Amino acid sequence: MKQAAIADGPELTVVDSMLMKRVFYAFAALALLSIVISLGGKWFGRSIAMAGYTDDATVREVVIGNNIITVPANFIRFEQARRDGIASRLDLYLRYPQMDGYSEASRDDFNHAGANRNIIFLSFEQQMMSRDMSGRFGPIYSALIVQPGIPGPGGTTVYGFNEKSGYLNEVLVVGKRGGKDPFVARCLSGPSAGESLAPCERDIHVGDDLSLTYRFPKEFLGDWQTLDAAIAAEAGRILKTGH
Repeated sequence: MKQAAIADGPELTVVDSMLMKRVFYAFAALALLSIVISLGGKWFGRSIAMAGYTDDATVREVVIGNNIITVPANFIRFEQARRDGIASRLDLYLRYPQMDGYSEASRDDFNHAGANRNIIFLSFEQQMMSRDMSGRFGPIYSALIVQPGIPGPGGTTVYGFNEKSGYLNEVLVVGKRGGKDPFVARCLSGPSAGESLAPCERDIHVGDDLSLTYRFPKEFLGDWQTLDAAIAAEAGRILKTGH
């Protein structure tokens, strides 16, 4: 009996020691997991708060054809496009009239939290048509609109499209420019216009065979001259050609 008890002693000690080690490792693993969850939660929480935006102002160089677009990452709309390299298209967004990208200070504007809409969406891609929207008014749009138009904001004239035009629920906004082709933009009409953040669209030719399409809130039509000049100036600032 005594010998059996003595023989059992070391075995019980070994079992207790192994148990303690297991408990220690379990607590260590839980502590490490807690740290990982905490750090991951902070990162994931920030990711949700940013909602796809970035406040990173690192300048990226994107090449489209013979053009180099040099722009901060917080101007670039889609995450996968925020890199240097060759692309067939580049989508940007910015505040107007500040002409800046996303930041903590501008978060409400980009999230459209207020009553006013002031975000403009820009898309650069190689030209598909020989004329921009202003140049297409005479040979194309003038045959598709219903005359006469009605007075629009900022001295423009607003025309409806005829039934065969293919432009359903849209109107054409035209502003005269002395000695130049007119300012021309297509805008959604009816309920669709109220649901869109940027219901008006215009394209211009920039750089080397590059087309810039910009979409904007209809409220900006009242000052279309300043808007169009600001967009052209911003394109000239960020765009360089290979020549």
